[in-house]
Amino acid sequence: MAVSMSSMPPASSIFAMYASVSAFIMLIQTMLNQLVPRQAQHYLLDLLRRYFSPRATRATVVIEERDGMSSNEVYSAAETYLCSQLKPDVQRLKISKRFKDPSLSIRFAKCERIADTHDGAALEWRFVNEERRKTSKVIDEDTDNVLVESEKKYFELSFDNKFRDKVLNSYLPLILERAKVIRAEKKVVKLHTLACAASYASSFVWDSINLEHPSTFQTLAMEPEMKQKIVDDLDRFVRRKEFYRRVGRAWKRGYLLYGPPGTGKSSLIAAMANYLKFDIYDLELTNVKRDSDLRKVLLRTANRSILVIEDIDCTVELPERKAAAAADSHCYRPRDHQFTLSGLLNFIDGLWSSCGDERIIVFTTNNKDKLDPALLRPGRMDMHIHMSYLTPDGFNLLASTYLDVQGDDPRLSEIGDLIKGKNVTPAEVAEELMKCDDVDSSLDGVVNFLKSRTNNNNNRNDGKIIKDEGIEVDKAKHEDIRAKQVVVDDIDHIDISNVTN
Repeated sequence: MAVSMSSMPPASSIFAMYASVSAFIMLIQTMLNQLVPRQAQHYLLDLLRRYFSPRATRATVVIEERDGMSSNEVYSAAETYLCSQLKPDVQRLKISKRFKDPSLSIRFAKCERIADTHDGAALEWRFVNEERRKTSKVIDEDTDNVLVESEKKYFELSFDNKFRDKVLNSYLPLILERAKVIRAEKKVVKLHTLACAASYASSFVWDSINLEHPSTFQTLAMEPEMKQKIVDDLDRFVRRKEFYRRVGRAWKRGYLLYGPPGTGKSSLIAAMANYLKFDIYDLELTNVKRDSDLRKVLLRTANRSILVIEDIDCTVELPERKAAAAADSHCYRPRDHQFTLSGLLNFIDGLWSSCGDERIIVFTTNNKDKLDPALLRPGRMDMHIHMSYLTPDGFNLLASTYLDVQGDDPRLSEIGDLIKGKNVTPAEVAEELMKCDDVDSSLDGVVNFLKSRTNNNNNRNDGKIIKDEGIEVDKAKHEDIRAKQVVVDDIDHIDISNVTN
């Protein structure tokens, strides 16, 4: 249909109408500014925007790599979980592997999108890696290490707004639990030690390496009943999280390993770590100058770990209780350090012992009698394990492990009879078994070694002090220890002193 130009109003009329409308709008605006406060104007404009703008149907959760100066556990869990759910359409990945690590480490390299579902909810993850305009240095509150940050990493989790409660209350907690399981499956047990002891004026730093000690409960030269008691106790401790919380006790367990050198105390600790997949923190108390330093050490250890304090009887002087032991002061540190027995007791059984969950503290000593009774009570050293001299059953295990010789070999009975009549450590016999690859020669060497040691023991006079690798024991007490190969005192009063009888 044609439009006649003559029917349109003249241009002067259009401009006059436009001027009238503009003047009216300016008048209304002036009246609003004079009569309505500015805060009310913003409120009315927000209402109009909400009413006319389309309602948002999707929500987004941002999970940054760091929360201030601390690492973000949710970010780490999300990265662990998503890297185990990689799809073929992921284009760029970062792969690394440290020396002696058992497997590859896979991480996202650049921005990626990953789809996931949970209980009927469609979820979309987006990994973002942005370059920072300016490099910054941050002190990590968890490790006290200085971190140089040149990138900003974070995850964005998008979902339908109606699934908000399900995502926050169900999905994200599930991610945290799944990440724990994945880490446990891939975990490499670490051995930690304090670094730069001379500079511990203000902070403590743990250096770590992979624990490659191959010791397991299957290879330990101990009585089978004793090993089973220890394994059962460890299993019971790990599964009792709610029990410890219900009875109002810190979720920790203390063990005392005592006995002559060479009886396998260190091997037992390694076997415990390998069995539980717990890291080991080897604490040398001579590096600790004050009670406050001991508390800092505890705060720098992780959950699900074993804290080891070896040779507790010769590591540090405890002046409140050990003043009478001045004669043995050659193996102690000077007293000018403010490290006390009360500080040690508070460390293992006081308020500071509750700073963490699922922790095991292991003390070792060659002389249990030199320890203060306050250290030995349940709650501090819950289970006392006597690492005794080698027994016939223990040697049978050594022979099976080192030489693949089974119990039906007649020479094992001869060696077992020789072991019963003397005191020899598993380390000494293991060394004899390693001297030759031939089975017959190795067993003959063990027989000759035991006979020579037996003859030496027969030359001792009754009533004298027995000296074995620097350990002095009264003969009557020594004979009693040999008769009872295994003694375990537990908080539950477990008595297995007659295991070997």
